Amino acid sequence: MSLRQMEYFLAVVDEASFTRAAEALHVSQPALSHQIKALERSIGGALLERMPRGVRLTPMGRAFRPHAERAVRSAAQARRAARAAAGAEGGELHIAAVHSVAVGVLPDVFARWRAAHPRVLLHLHEYATSQALEEEIERGTADLAVGPAPADCPGTVVPVGEEEAVLVVPFDDRLAGRTTVTLPELADRHWIRCAMEPVVHGERFLDWACGLSGFTPRTAVWTEHTSTAVRMAASGVGVCVAPSHIVRGAVGEDCTVLSHTPPWRRQMTAFARVPPTGAAEAFVDLLRTSWPAPGTSVSLADQAG
Repeated sequence: MSLRQMEYFLAVVDEASFTRAAEALHVSQPALSHQIKALERSIGGALLERMPRGVRLTPMGRAFRPHAERAVRSAAQARRAARAAAGAEGGELHIAAVHSVAVGVLPDVFARWRAAHPRVLLHLHEYATSQALEEEIERGTADLAVGPAPADCPGTVVPVGEEEAVLVVPFDDRLAGRTTVTLPELADRHWIRCAMEPVVHGERFLDWACGLSGFTPRTAVWTEHTSTAVRMAASGVGVCVAPSHIVRGAVGEDCTVLSHTPPWRRQMTAFARVPPTGAAEAFVDLLRTSWPAPGTSVSLADQAG
């Protein structure tokens, strides 16, 4: 069994066709078929079922596929790491991040990186939740992840800053002019909720926080993205909770941003399966120096989002 055979197998699965896979790989179809048959002999059974119109996985193929994907990704990551060890002046770097960081923090960091290292190609992978982020890092999708501190990471975890959750209301709201608010003051409001909302102690963050304040939030709208929820709140549809760097960096001046008393803050980290070297190490250093200034942290423990 070879890495090339696994790459060929995955190409056939992705294309659902030997012909299209051969074209994508720039090899002849007989050569591709030969490698797949050799792989199946080494495995001890058929991985692919040839259909009149396409190809589908056998039970053995379905079991083999995730391991082949991990092996191919790990090999690509190993090549990037080896090249990066020689310095941060060439090659490419794959960064994975939760949506709030990708929108609110990384644009400025990427701009600074490109100015300093124009020959390094950056690939950004965005994820809605920290759970999805951690799963993709485990699969080897990226060289480095940026998000909340992982609950269980066998690799390297480096603190890079803090993320504060703030409340967003329209600029003409009765709370406009203030800078802070307590949650009980908003018990009578309707809320804009988001699928990207963190989970705390097994509950969505807002349900958990409002429960501690003695009320259940009344939801007006559910959205898929945090940036959409912020725009809805700025338009007067309801109140929303969002990371401060998304609101202040991506929305503009048509809303009021209120900090909660006490502040809602969580630590953000850069983490990877192996210690960052070369370009990855340089990127972590830049991230730490570029992150918005931290404040006094109030832990939101056991969250995953």
